[in-house]
Amino acid sequence: MVGGGERSCPRRVCGEPGGCGGGPGVAPAPGAPLKPGLGIEKAAGPPGGARSGVPALPHRSQSSHFPPEGTPHLPPSQKSADPGLSIVGRRQRDPWSWFRSRCRRHFPFPGQLPLSPARYPPYPPGKNRRGVPGPLRTCRRSGSWESRGGIRGEIPGGGGSRSGRSRDRIIPRGQHRDRYQLRDLQRVRPAPGTMAETFLVESPDVTYSRDFIEAKYTYNTVHVTKENGVTKVRPCSTRFTFRTGRHVPRLGVMLVGWGGNNGTTVTAAVLANKLGLSWMTKTGRKKANYYGSLLQASTVCLGSSPTGDVYVPFRDLLPMVHPNDIVFDGWDISSLNLAEAMRRAEVLDWQLQEQLWPHMEKMRPRPSIYIPEFIAANQEERADNVLRGSMAEQVEQIRRDIRDFKESSGVDKVIVLWTANTERFCDIVPGLNDTAENLLRAIERGLEVSPSTLFAVGSILEGCAYINGSPQNTFVPGAVELASQHNVFICGDDFKSGQTKLKSVLVDFLVGAGLKTKSIVSYNHLGNNDGKNLSAPQQFRSKEISKSNVVDDTVQANPILYGPQDKPDHCVVIKYVPYVGDSKRALDEYTSEIMMGGTNTIVIHNTCEDSLLASPIILDLAILTELCQRVTFCTEADPEFQGFHSVLSIVAFLCKAPLVPEGTPVVNALFRQRSCIENILRYPPPNPHTHPTHPTPTMSPLLLLHTQGVPLSTPPVGGFGVPKAWG
Repeated sequence: MVGGGERSCPRRVCGEPGGCGGGPGVAPAPGAPLKPGLGIEKAAGPPGGARSGVPALPHRSQSSHFPPEGTPHLPPSQKSADPGLSIVGRRQRDPWSWFRSRCRRHFPFPGQLPLSPARYPPYPPGKNRRGVPGPLRTCRRSGSWESRGGIRGEIPGGGGSRSGRSRDRIIPRGQHRDRYQLRDLQRVRPAPGTMAETFLVESPDVTYSRDFIEAKYTYNTVHVTKENGVTKVRPCSTRFTFRTGRHVPRLGVMLVGWGGNNGTTVTAAVLANKLGLSWMTKTGRKKANYYGSLLQASTVCLGSSPTGDVYVPFRDLLPMVHPNDIVFDGWDISSLNLAEAMRRAEVLDWQLQEQLWPHMEKMRPRPSIYIPEFIAANQEERADNVLRGSMAEQVEQIRRDIRDFKESSGVDKVIVLWTANTERFCDIVPGLNDTAENLLRAIERGLEVSPSTLFAVGSILEGCAYINGSPQNTFVPGAVELASQHNVFICGDDFKSGQTKLKSVLVDFLVGAGLKTKSIVSYNHLGNNDGKNLSAPQQFRSKEISKSNVVDDTVQANPILYGPQDKPDHCVVIKYVPYVGDSKRALDEYTSEIMMGGTNTIVIHNTCEDSLLASPIILDLAILTELCQRVTFCTEADPEFQGFHSVLSIVAFLCKAPLVPEGTPVVNALFRQRSCIENILRYPPPNPHTHPTHPTPTMSPLLLLHTQGVPLSTPPVGGFGVPKAWG
């Protein structure tokens, strides 16, 4: 700090005794502060002067510091008298030395530098390496400045960016506006269709074209029958051809409940990752990441190499949308902008909120549908941003909003996701919502239709996939039929983030170990708006149903322990405690019968940051749904390529109560659900003879998705699109 005695610079930029008072966001030159969106501003005073704030960087045409292109760069010792050098501490330093240091991995030194600093300039003061506003370390005394990181981007002839993500590059927009001034930098990605693959499958069954990745695959399973009391097993095989589009579109996601805890948190998380933000907490500095995302933070074993197993991230198995490229919009019954809604949610650290505030205060949700009978009465005070008119008019407005967002944002696809309040269950009434025709007629007449179903209908009619992240029965039979008629994906229900995910793992373990689980008691208390809404009995009943069914398929899979009508006692309790906020407490007790009349009890206490666990699930749901829109398949019996069933069950890993087509079994066991996603995306499977710890898909009954039409030579469709007899 200024006047700090003989202490060294607290920012450790210049090392001067007495300190300099430099800090984040300090203007490089007194009297000439940086303006948002500009590059290097003209400095007041001589280059490198004691009060210049930052060394002025002369244009190469007006200083001998920048030799003509093609001339060798001199060692620093021979350039000590160069007028372009600035004084840093007690030694002379070349202002462009950091630039050459970041190019050493691409170009040998001393030698020629093919790219001049003027062509690929550093990111300017006040901006970070992605060309957006970010922290800057400056020294007022010595006139030195230092930014975090280096140039990110592809340099012709180079091996990629310093961070390893060669997809990112920085492109200068326009020419120099002044001698010491650069225009803004724009971070862009290359055309999605030209993205390089992280690995290549060398197989006669896999072909790569400009537009598609095509894989032929033989799915081996067994057909089990009983004849005269004898169980007979007959091997079966089906030859599939999967075709995946390589062009990754620009994806827009519209959130219903954008101003809620989940909506603001996922938007803030994507912004923080895109901007590369970091912030201080009481335990140290944290950096933005996507922990908790199956696609971004989880890996898959490709197979074995001479040095061991080889793993790749899920996101690299097929061309997928990157979360940083998702464009958000949405609706909410509250009119607060997203910055104020983020503060109200009390999920993110304060220092991070301050950095995100200028970006999120510009975002404001669109008016939403509000029908008081479907959510708790305590939500009325938030409802100041609602649509007016009849149900049919509200649905039409939703459709206009989707079209407006798609046109104004320039996205190629839109996915609508419900992350708003839990609604009460809606009765299935013949003549009201049992068919698509009756459902549309009920909307025209203004009969009982829930807001989530109205959003689903509007999305389906616009050809947009719809995801339900809450436990209510949004997808009444009429909505499912409407989606099938329009060939639009629907999926849900209810994000599986904390307690339920653990429950699906633990019960699978207990029953799989031969222990007869007799009692499961789950207690929760939370203080966010979700807990406030669930304090109403009808809304709690929706959540209780989605949480209670998670163990049913595991119990039914073991007839040795459980009879036809035998199932564990299962109790779920949820209480609203405002003080704990978004930090949900979950207490589970599992009591099982063991050998010779004994009992075994397991008690688990789990503290969940509710919205921080749900946000990566929102991203995975949107990205997986978009990917499935680019996948088609055919069989030898039916050579015409077709898409997957409208009810997209591949996302069951991410949902408490997975939606499946009528008459198909529901699979809740967590690792079987994950195997379904892994086996569909991965090709070829590991070889069991060389890698016995990673079984092939022939050992998993969940390889295939639901299909629109299954060849007549195969049995009826079962869970996850696998014929019943196969599973």
